[in-house]
Amino acid sequence: MDLVLAHKRSMKVAERLGLTTSTQTTFATAVSEIARAVIEHTDSGELTIGLEQNKQRYALKANVVYDSDVRFTNDDAGFYYAQKLVPEFYLTESKAGNTIEMKIGLPRSLKLDPGKITALKRSFAEEAPLNAYEEIKQRNFTLNKLAEEQEEELRRSKIVDEKKTEFISVASHEIKTPITIIKAYTQIAKGLKDQCSDQVKAILDKIDGQSSKLLTLVQQLLDISKMENGHLQYEIEPVELNTYLLNIVAVMRNILPNHTVTTNVSSNVLVKIDKLRMEQVFSNLVGNAAKYSGKGTTIQINCSVSEGNFIKVAISDEGIGMSPDSIQSIFDKFYRDKDVIKTHSGLGMGLYITSKIVTDHGGKIWVESEEKVGSTFFFTIPYVSAEQPLVV
Repeated sequence: MDLVLAHKRSMKVAERLGLTTSTQTTFATAVSEIARAVIEHTDSGELTIGLEQNKQRYALKANVVYDSDVRFTNDDAGFYYAQKLVPEFYLTESKAGNTIEMKIGLPRSLKLDPGKITALKRSFAEEAPLNAYEEIKQRNFTLNKLAEEQEEELRRSKIVDEKKTEFISVASHEIKTPITIIKAYTQIAKGLKDQCSDQVKAILDKIDGQSSKLLTLVQQLLDISKMENGHLQYEIEPVELNTYLLNIVAVMRNILPNHTVTTNVSSNVLVKIDKLRMEQVFSNLVGNAAKYSGKGTTIQINCSVSEGNFIKVAISDEGIGMSPDSIQSIFDKFYRDKDVIKTHSGLGMGLYITSKIVTDHGGKIWVESEEKVGSTFFFTIPYVSAEQPLVV
């Protein structure tokens, strides 16, 4: 609370209401005396000036709130003098804080009504600050209000995200069970060789393939749910990277018969990883390289030792590439480029999960791409030790 501002603002309100000069001065003096007394004892006082309606009559009112440990008596000159200036003067003391309330009844001749009061409030809202103190106070009020609104928005967003994650987790668990049963019965049916025609076997193969795709999507949803709840667990163990990588590539070559997958390994490093989770990383990146590349093209996997005891893995394709906008968002959850939504299936979860796994292993992931030329996904993971290069 500022003494000069308290006096000027009191005078301004009384003047705008059309009170006589003597009444303006009386009200402003009473407010100033109380403001002075409060300021002498504390720097946390707060002044509020407004109108109070009682049936058809209005009163000009000033409230001063201050610390509960501050006590005034009639021995305090300002406190005593203010009581003599206004017709209504009330002091309320409580543990939460003390309040001094001052009122001056307004004559009916002012003809106040809701329209005039609204116009008065608008004029004060649009008026420039009376001094630097009020300007700072208004700015702080605006900033605090924005901060409160943003905090409330974040709180609501967090609640929505938590509910959504919970739903995804529950729904995925419920869906996973019947899918597994469908796959099991499909395998049993395919095993009845003498009782299945070639046409039925072909249908069962399609059912099994589509069930596997659906099971993969459900597993990805479960992984995202675990990630956002902080429940994604890792079984970390030391692994010889080159041997591990070559075994994965051997499997991928069988899965991707229409592409050539080449490898170029470097030093035979020892890494500490979760083998199943890191296999997800390679499967997602190599699978995407094949998905967005034409048949007969080459997918290259290159490993090299990087600075800071990191191994860098690069997976390159000869596919459709990406725009600069896609590169910026490609690792975001559920992101899919508008140009491939209609031509390629997917939910935009694979790369988000991949980036999370790499990050949790202490590494980084990024992509370089050129449209209609191809993309190269890079990721790093720390290694424990390096041996001699392995000849492949």
